[in-house]
Amino acid sequence: MGEWYTIGLALGLGVGVGVLLAALAGAARTAVLAAVALAAAAGAGTGLVVDDWTEAVAASVGGAAGALAAAQVVAGTLRRGGTRAGTAALVGLGGIVLAGVAFVPIAGYLEALVVPALAARLRGRAAVRYAGLRTLAKD
Repeated sequence: MGEWYTIGLALGLGVGVGVLLAALAGAARTAVLAAVALAAAAGAGTGLVVDDWTEAVAASVGGAAGALAAAQVVAGTLRRGGTRAGTAALVGLGGIVLAGVAFVPIAGYLEALVVPALAARLRGRAAVRYAGLRTLAKD
């Protein structure tokens, strides 16, 4: 297919790895920074396995972007009462799915654009916490 396919593949695999590592890291600031750094390094390694240094750079950028985006989702979920294990399982599964979708031509490029954009959109629309039936209680 050509160089454009392998760069897109590496970029998408990097996004998937970044999302998976951010899911495992949790919401602590130091853990998020460590996940971003580890995702960039793991992405570079993944890119080198795919082909050469251009794929390594693309996967490294994808890993950092995926980890930052997923960290926003994980932090928001935990802030609103989600469990750590459930959040890690669901977001981690999403990262595995993103890595699988990266094998579709052009999908890796779209993942690198859409995942951070969705995380930014979710951050602006986030509610503080689900009130449940407490809103109906009479004081």
